[in-house]
Amino acid sequence: MTTTTQSSMPLPPKAAKKPTVLEKHGDQRIDDYYWLNNREDPAVIAYLEQENAYTDQQMAHLKGFQENLYQEIIGRLKPDDQSVPYRDNGYYYLTRFEIGGEYPIYARKQGSLEAPEEIMLNVNELAKEFSYYQVGGRSVSPDNRLLAFGEDTLSRRIYTLRFRDLSTGAFLEDSIPHTTGAAVWSSDNQYVFYVAKDPQTLRGYRVLRHRMGTPSTSDVEVFNEPDETFNINIGYTKSRKYIIIASSQTISDEYWLLEADRPEDAFWVFQPRERNLEYTLDHYQDQFYIRTNLDARNFRLMSCPEDARGKNNWKEIIAHREDVLLEDIDLFADFLVVSERYRGLMQIRIRPWNGEEYYIQFPEEAYMAYTGINMEFETNLLRIGYQSLTTPNTTYDYHMDTRQFTLLKQEEVLGGFHSDDYQSERIYVPARDGQAMIPVSIVYKKGMVRDGFSPLLLYGYGSYGHSMDPYFSTVRLSLLNRGFVYAIAHIRGGEEMGRAWYENGKLLQKKNTFYDFIDCATYLLEQKYTQTDRLFAMGGSAGGLLMGAVVNMRPDLWRGIVAAVPFVDVVTTMLDESIPLTTFEYDEWGNPNDPNFYAYMKSYSPYDNVTAQDYPAMLVTTGLHDSQVQYWEPAKWVAKLRELKTDPNPLYLHTNMSTGHSGASGRYERFRETALDYAFMLDLVGIRE
Repeated sequence: MTTTTQSSMPLPPKAAKKPTVLEKHGDQRIDDYYWLNNREDPAVIAYLEQENAYTDQQMAHLKGFQENLYQEIIGRLKPDDQSVPYRDNGYYYLTRFEIGGEYPIYARKQGSLEAPEEIMLNVNELAKEFSYYQVGGRSVSPDNRLLAFGEDTLSRRIYTLRFRDLSTGAFLEDSIPHTTGAAVWSSDNQYVFYVAKDPQTLRGYRVLRHRMGTPSTSDVEVFNEPDETFNINIGYTKSRKYIIIASSQTISDEYWLLEADRPEDAFWVFQPRERNLEYTLDHYQDQFYIRTNLDARNFRLMSCPEDARGKNNWKEIIAHREDVLLEDIDLFADFLVVSERYRGLMQIRIRPWNGEEYYIQFPEEAYMAYTGINMEFETNLLRIGYQSLTTPNTTYDYHMDTRQFTLLKQEEVLGGFHSDDYQSERIYVPARDGQAMIPVSIVYKKGMVRDGFSPLLLYGYGSYGHSMDPYFSTVRLSLLNRGFVYAIAHIRGGEEMGRAWYENGKLLQKKNTFYDFIDCATYLLEQKYTQTDRLFAMGGSAGGLLMGAVVNMRPDLWRGIVAAVPFVDVVTTMLDESIPLTTFEYDEWGNPNDPNFYAYMKSYSPYDNVTAQDYPAMLVTTGLHDSQVQYWEPAKWVAKLRELKTDPNPLYLHTNMSTGHSGASGRYERFRETALDYAFMLDLVGIRE
């Protein structure tokens, strides 16, 4: 490996080439940078540090601007902010921040909001000794006395379960390592059930029962999932009568139940797994309610009695619809609330058990609406959230009987923000195959003229059926206020337009995701929202795969690309079953042990398709401890791009040496990387203040 040459025009780092032959199905791939797959190798760490130093050096002229952006971004956040409390089992629970605090304080009040505050966890105190700290899976015992919570200090999403006595404040000796962070209590407060993670693949693969006050080495295994394509989670029904183990893969689900007041009994299966049968369930009174794709691609709602659970006993409540995706339900004593997606937007449908159903009406053309935390059955109030590209996150109590909103809170944006200063649009772009009209949500500051001069950032994801809703962002204002247009391409591979939208952007149709994004970019150029020397693209994780694919396919379209924790070495990763997430993602990307999937993956895998051509300016970011996309994927990709690209455009790799997939854990600190991204793009169009 060579080091960076110090000169007036410093050379970028150059990774050593150590060819490794990778062979499958008689096909050979030569991977010159395979050796980077070893975070324990000092040479690997040295290379990553050289890349970081090079990025710092090349962007040194932007340090002041980057710091100003960071201060501007965090300056919009209310320093002593607080969530809207929700009620559960006699207590009101809230999350708040104190001035200067990087981490939340979790608190509660007994009986009423006027009661004295009890601090459950001050995460600022817990995080003091760590460069990364994350709390996950908080769960209070039924008697309201004990708190279970997960603690991650490495950013690998491997949690140690800890326990606190809320009456005394003392942390208990009970400690359980290598978990998902979630814990579910038995009704008698004596046991917790939790999911253990495989230390290599990080797959949740077994459930154990822990008796409080005993060592974790004596915990009893109550469920084991041997199928490596399945991952397990644990939770409750809303009624809290049942503890549920969910064992799921991309296209199949299976649930195992146990009555919470019988913790030493065996779990029983609700409906045995069948390939392509997906379902979720909840419980109220003597009925189970099942959302399922059984003979219903966009899902339908069924129910069955407690004592007759298999699919042959399911009876339909809401039928399947070709143009509406049934996403979720909320159960109440007098109401059934249904969350549906139609033409890419969420709708909330209120169905009284006795009475006329209706939809909640929202005022904007493009928005994001969702049900919030609704723990109680005996209420006419529905907690909902609402936001749009121009409307900050807003929390309401909606009166389902009178159809009235009570505003509880709207996110306070400091620094003189006014929604009326911004304009949003929703347009539809024809896909090249003639099979789809792709929604695009757009926002900009009023006064923008469509003359092609405005810089534009196009964001996309397009995988796992994850829908990218038109959400509000205080961070994004730093671009909008400097003349940027921001657009979200709701491309296939997401689920915005229904289940078919997802299915037509996965497996052997994955390239539709990339083509859709390119078609959206081309349309925005044609309609003079921007021009190629001012057009940027951004995506992270699977959205980073999108960035890698479109920059190989159409490098000429973009002025710059920001790829965050990008999944770019698709074939190699999907062939390595020891890597976290691989085995239970076969139904998303395909199993490359099948030659057809292997060939198709190889045809789009960004790392395998880097060629000798001009590429736009690129900023690639990753985390050394990333458990979802291993750091070596972006590192190898950048090394290969450096070797082959024929242009003089900037190519930067920034590795956060102390974090993982989600970046820094602090409330403010995570925005330093956002400021880096924004400074990179703004500099390329000559904006440095």
